[in-house]
Amino acid sequence: MHRLFVAIRPPAAVRRSLVALMGGVEGARWQDDGQLHLTLRFIGKVDRHQANDIADALGMIRFDPFDIAISGVGGFDRKGIIDTLWAGVRPIDPLARLHRKIDRICVSLGLAPEGRAYLPHITLARFGRSGGRIDAFLAVHAGLAGPAFPVTGFTLFESHVGHDGARYHAVADYGGDASA
Repeated sequence: MHRLFVAIRPPAAVRRSLVALMGGVEGARWQDDGQLHLTLRFIGKVDRHQANDIADALGMIRFDPFDIAISGVGGFDRKGIIDTLWAGVRPIDPLARLHRKIDRICVSLGLAPEGRAYLPHITLARFGRSGGRIDAFLAVHAGLAGPAFPVTGFTLFESHVGHDGARYHAVADYGGDASA
């Protein structure tokens, strides 16, 4: 089985600026440079045949390149306990359109549609069952902003979960030029 997701990998300079923010939150399991990405669609576990079908079908997606920028920070909670600290991005609309295209491809191949609202973000840290206290971090970094960077494509990744967290391997890269 292959655990797959589709994502955008920010440029190295953006990743370095995010890594530089990391620290000062008790219990945080900070992401490293190799883990920083903006998920477009989580696929989950699929067999080799379905993984190949997904990889082929994603190659049919076309979109006009667009720019995004880091904008703000936030947290996700599960049952009132913070489990994720993230950096946001703007604008959301072109990412949401690309997400919908990828989701339609996945559904056409037999996967369930994405069940939750799409909120584009880059995970900075995860927390254990006791959660994290991120209020101070959010206050200090509320105005987080970065220069715009181009989104000209996306990547299909395979995730391998181990003792030191998840490691991601790029399976295929896809360009987005609508004129291609």
